[in-house]
Amino acid sequence: MSESPQALGAPVVRREGRDKVTGTARYAAEHTEPGCLYGWIVPAGVASGRVTAIRTADALAVPGVHTVLTHDNAPRLEEPDDPILAVLQNDRVPHRGWPVALVLAETPESARAGAEAVHVDYATTGHDVVLTADHPGLYTPEKANGGYPAVRERGDAGRAFDAAPVRIDATYTMRGLHNHPMEPHASTARWADGHLTVHDSSQGSSTVRDSLAQALGLDRDRITVVSEHVGGGFGSKGTPRPQAVLASMAARHTGLTVQLALPRRYMASVVGHRAPTVQRVRLGADRDGVLSSVSHEIATHTSRIKEFVEQAAVPARIMYASPHSRTEHRVAALDVPSPSWMRAPGEAPGMYALESAMDELACVLGIDPVELRLRNEPQTEPDSGRPFSSRNLAACLSEGARRFGWYDRDPQPAIREDGPWLLGTGVAAATYPVLLSESAASAHAAPDGTFRIGVNATDIGTGARTVLAQIAASALGVPQERVTIDIGSSDLPAGSVAGGSSGTASWGTAVHKAATALTGRLAEHTGPLPPEGITVTADTAEEAAQESPYARHAFGAHFAEVGVDSLTGEVRVRRLLGVYAAGRILNSRTARSQFIGGMVMGLGMALTESSTMDPVFGDFTERDLASYHVPVCADVPDIQAHWIDEDDPHLNPMGSKGIGEIGIVGTAAAIGNAVRHATGARLRELPLTPDKLLPYLP
Repeated sequence: MSESPQALGAPVVRREGRDKVTGTARYAAEHTEPGCLYGWIVPAGVASGRVTAIRTADALAVPGVHTVLTHDNAPRLEEPDDPILAVLQNDRVPHRGWPVALVLAETPESARAGAEAVHVDYATTGHDVVLTADHPGLYTPEKANGGYPAVRERGDAGRAFDAAPVRIDATYTMRGLHNHPMEPHASTARWADGHLTVHDSSQGSSTVRDSLAQALGLDRDRITVVSEHVGGGFGSKGTPRPQAVLASMAARHTGLTVQLALPRRYMASVVGHRAPTVQRVRLGADRDGVLSSVSHEIATHTSRIKEFVEQAAVPARIMYASPHSRTEHRVAALDVPSPSWMRAPGEAPGMYALESAMDELACVLGIDPVELRLRNEPQTEPDSGRPFSSRNLAACLSEGARRFGWYDRDPQPAIREDGPWLLGTGVAAATYPVLLSESAASAHAAPDGTFRIGVNATDIGTGARTVLAQIAASALGVPQERVTIDIGSSDLPAGSVAGGSSGTASWGTAVHKAATALTGRLAEHTGPLPPEGITVTADTAEEAAQESPYARHAFGAHFAEVGVDSLTGEVRVRRLLGVYAAGRILNSRTARSQFIGGMVMGLGMALTESSTMDPVFGDFTERDLASYHVPVCADVPDIQAHWIDEDDPHLNPMGSKGIGEIGIVGTAAAIGNAVRHATGARLRELPLTPDKLLPYLP
């Protein structure tokens, strides 16, 4: 029996799809008007120090240049809620690329030429930008990102490890990574009658509105932030970025509309990155592969501006049963740009290390890697002891192995060939927490039988508009074509950030509650609706404040087949397959896109992507898409995403879990494990580029 068009799970086509492919969808840098000024940042040319002089005369002489803002003449800000937003407020240079001036001109070309004509003198100090495992500045913070305790211990992991008959002690390293969404960060700001309107490329315009209000010293009702269409973010747009503050300051200073779109080569130092990590994993097990000790210790960096600690050791707290465990995060504050969220922060790098170590253990024991994971399935969440609301990792592994043809492989490494290609297969598990944040929504019934839903959700390419319409239509019991969705403006009921795979759960719960309440109101109403219709509102404050008695996580299994060129060291992924347990899938079409998108990003993490820190100049050397290599279509010839039916009543009214990030989590480890199977060489540093592999090839 086919599903009705409004049913949850149906493959409904994206509502905004035609607007995007025809170019009628307008992004943050497409809201200009006559007389608009264009901004261009002057980035700091040193890694640490102070500005001693800024000479702007040559810049102001460039035709079309209107104004140059520096720390000497820029509007003063209140203390912002995020220190990276305190731009042009003093002469300090905390890292290379920090904005030290802003040129405003009548055209983008004039602004760029003016920025190049600004002369800046510095008093430099020594800088330190390279993370090492034994860096003397490493310390143990109180919390890691997400509020997780930096250290957790159960039992005596060290003693249990020493006593284990089989031990793995391995260190895995990753360089920095950058998000590189298709649409660079941009803001267009204008003031009118004391009200500030900002079109911003952001994952949450309510959050941007609140941050601007604090920084500018304004009431929130005097600011509207619009993020109607956003060309990707992957975490880098999850918090307000300096361009929104700079554009707002400049618009206030000049009285004109100001647009500021960051050149891609500036993004590496301004909008966050995944910090490099050095991860030591120690696994102790008996000869049957049953774990007795799990230890995961990471070292990472943060900036001197603020503390951000990638929570890479957290997944090890919940993945596998073991009576003894120690997980610890340490961080060093360096003269680097501030790290931030990148798709599946913590889980993506942390599970790469853990799942690589599990593969190493399987190889030492001669146990199939799928079987090893099944032997260490916990009955409850190891870290908390709470029961899982649902945990179908075993089903994902079994179904994935069946679809992939896993058990047809010869487990011996470096024996399968196809001409010059060495072939191998690998597997890894994945997990991601179920999160829910506070959001609100309104539901309106009009006399003509149509409905309008308002919620400040952000569609960053995920299909949020479409899925929210399906949720509302399902709750209202009407075809989804009768439902209009308003999103992407801070004037709407406040929505949470599109991040942490929590958007659909947070916004959707509010939409479901509002639509359900509206259905009740309509059932009680007699006669025709009033001309103004009926509106109800609802929020998730109660749900967000509740601590669930269950451990709630999505799970998945990744399988990869690779070929390694024995002459060049090039790695080509021949097949990728993922199977996921993510609650109820609300739209099969957009869900598949989300899973596959994460897997492609994981492929880049494994083979092509990295940001190298230059120790001499203190900046990232890969600053464009010519040098920072993201995967292209030719890199993913066969990629499949599947899911199992999962009925979990302990989540939200839709029964859904987040799907935007779990696709990346295990992919890099599966590919790395496949490379080991193909070559017999275990490499522990990503990405797996040819120069690293060549010394190990025949």
